Amino acid sequence: MLEHADWRALGTGVRLVVLDGDFPAARSVVEGILAEVDLAYSRFRPDSELMAVNAAAGTTRRVSPLLARAIAGALVAAERSGGALDPTVGRALRAVGYDVDFDLIAGSSRPITLRLAPVPGWEAVRLDPAWSSVQMPPGVELDLGSTGKGLAADLAATAALDAAGPRAGVLVSLGGDIATAGRAPEGGWRIRLGDDSAADPSTPGLPGDTVALASGAVATSSTAVRRWRTAEGVTIHHILDPRTGLPAQTPWRTVTVAAATCEEANGASTAAIVLGHAAQAWLESCGLPARLVAVSGSVTCVGGWPPA
Repeated sequence: MLEHADWRALGTGVRLVVLDGDFPAARSVVEGILAEVDLAYSRFRPDSELMAVNAAAGTTRRVSPLLARAIAGALVAAERSGGALDPTVGRALRAVGYDVDFDLIAGSSRPITLRLAPVPGWEAVRLDPAWSSVQMPPGVELDLGSTGKGLAADLAATAALDAAGPRAGVLVSLGGDIATAGRAPEGGWRIRLGDDSAADPSTPGLPGDTVALASGAVATSSTAVRRWRTAEGVTIHHILDPRTGLPAQTPWRTVTVAAATCEEANGASTAAIVLGHAAQAWLESCGLPARLVAVSGSVTCVGGWPPA
């Protein structure tokens, strides 16, 4: 039997699906994990641990195991992508107006003035896993929105399976970034892909494909959804190119990547948006199945997509 629930957390939509397991227990632990993540590395709440780390830039600061793990994952993704995905874009994101939860940006009429802010580069961050400490130069602000959201989905799926029971299967979606654990339904988890994870999949004529996922994770990054207008009337999106500190100029509207973990999939899909025309070769070199949708609507698949 499949049971599911939808709610909001971390500024996005959450969906939990449990196959043949203890659904109330699974939901309870997922809610707990997401609350811990929010307190550890939200960029939009003043009492988060990440905000304290950013405020203490220029010093060495001990951090919780959860935040240390999230920073480590972001640095791995940065190195693997050659810096296309860079966690030191926090200040640049504030400069382009992404300084509060996107729900508040979307509902606001305040004028946003586009400003340039330098991206220091991920190599400036020093993480000591043994001491669970982080050091970065003054002025550096971390944003863990991409890999951090994927990690949250992975942690939630693992915890949900532990709570649901060993014979269960679970799927956790955070804004359309999906992690699974345990066994899948017959024929796999059916996942509808599109530009907007919040769209009703039953809407007639909704563009996108449906894939079946037996295990692992899929994540989608898009320039078509989290968009807003500046005071100058320019429409911009939230995926920054670390080389410029500005929204990435890219041929891709949407990139979806399949990987063993949602953390890896989310990092790769975001990096591919930034890499632009170089994304296909990079994804192939990483051995990652991916579906890339151009601004024109044409679809390119690499790495054996759809995932088996």
